[in-house]
Amino acid sequence: MAKFRMVHTEFWDDAKVVEEMTPEDKYFYLYLLTNSNTTQIGIYQITKKQMAFDTGYSIDTINLLLDRFIKQHEVVVYNSETREIALKNWGKYNFNRGGKPMMDCVRSELKNVKDTSLIDFVKENVKRSDIKGLYDTYTTRGQEEEKEEEKEEEKEEEEKEEKIPFVEIINYLNSAAAKNYRSKTSKTRTLIKARWNDGFRLDDFKKVIDIKTEEWLKDNKMNKFLRPETLFGTKFEGYLNQSNQSNQPPDDYDNLF
Repeated sequence: MAKFRMVHTEFWDDAKVVEEMTPEDKYFYLYLLTNSNTTQIGIYQITKKQMAFDTGYSIDTINLLLDRFIKQHEVVVYNSETREIALKNWGKYNFNRGGKPMMDCVRSELKNVKDTSLIDFVKENVKRSDIKGLYDTYTTRGQEEEKEEEKEEEKEEEEKEEKIPFVEIINYLNSAAAKNYRSKTSKTRTLIKARWNDGFRLDDFKKVIDIKTEEWLKDNKMNKFLRPETLFGTKFEGYLNQSNQSNQPPDDYDNLF
């Protein structure tokens, strides 16, 4: 099937094109509207290297042109990560006809857009209401999918944390050391989670608490270190593997006095 792109004669009457664009800008703009990577929706993937090869410009010149079209003319958005470019006035110079084949093509191409924020950018100048409705649909789809992904990630994170016995660990510490720490404190949970992710489990936490409680509980100076930030910090494994009589000082011993 032959592939072609139409540029409406209004292109040459556009005030921005006439008054603000240099001959170089006009050439580059026509290239962006008609090159072989273009799609029916005004959003397509293309690398800067490809642009340079097609136009005969250097990569530096392409970067300067893109920067001008994005910041000065404000008619283009380029996502360097997805290599997708969006042309703001695509709907202004195209979509002169509709019909099922056109609608199906637009629908199919919108599904493949990776950066859905680009759909909103192009949608502004789409004149046909039926086609604009498709842009609305897939913009909403992208936002909903993003929200769903975030919810799934949050749910997975919550499920992981639910498996960590924060309450049991802190209750055991409070009971053994006569303290009153909270299991929901952010810093405490972060420390416990870090050690849990290192592979330590409930019995390990209890053992460290037992060892250090026996060692520090009756020592007025060391008793102050019977706290989550000391017990569950970077020396956790060392405490776990020491004998009950080793009297190993905590990391923050010198900073306390």
